[in-house]
Amino acid sequence: MSFKFKAVAGLAAFAFTLSASSVMANSSPQTATFQVLMKINKSCTVAAGAGSNIQLGAVGGVDANTAVGTTGTNNFSVTCSNTTVYNMALQSTNNASTAGLGTLKGATGGNTDTLTYQLHSGSAAGPIWGNSGVTATTVGNGLGGTGNGTAQSIPVYAAVTAAAPANVTPDNYSDTVTVSVYF
Repeated sequence: MSFKFKAVAGLAAFAFTLSASSVMANSSPQTATFQVLMKINKSCTVAAGAGSNIQLGAVGGVDANTAVGTTGTNNFSVTCSNTTVYNMALQSTNNASTAGLGTLKGATGGNTDTLTYQLHSGSAAGPIWGNSGVTATTVGNGLGGTGNGTAQSIPVYAAVTAAAPANVTPDNYSDTVTVSVYF
């Protein structure tokens, strides 16, 4: 075999190899990957309002001490994302107590008479429900729960504990309770 033939054959083999590797490098399809990402943040909402009011009823106006021991209950709802741990606190607007004590005040101007009530969980005589030490990680004297992504009905109880004076003025007595949900 001549040198010329060997050189041409070698060049042809080199060109074929170059051409084949070039085809291999540009083969179809070329692929790469990316991710679709989403973060779901934990969340909670609370729903109360007029439908959650606790009606303690009406008592004869001669001796308001007959109101002591009167109880009532109703529900509010908490909706937290699935598996979100939460703690709930209750606070009376008319009473700064963190021990779940509330104060009912008369609607008529100048009426300074009051009725005191206690908030409870579980039953009218159950654990006191207030807002002492309640945080996202500590239940304190609040109430804890775990969300499931749907509205959870939470019962709350109120029990009248005292009247001042004993013969309170006939009036409509009320208080507003704030529900705080920590998560």
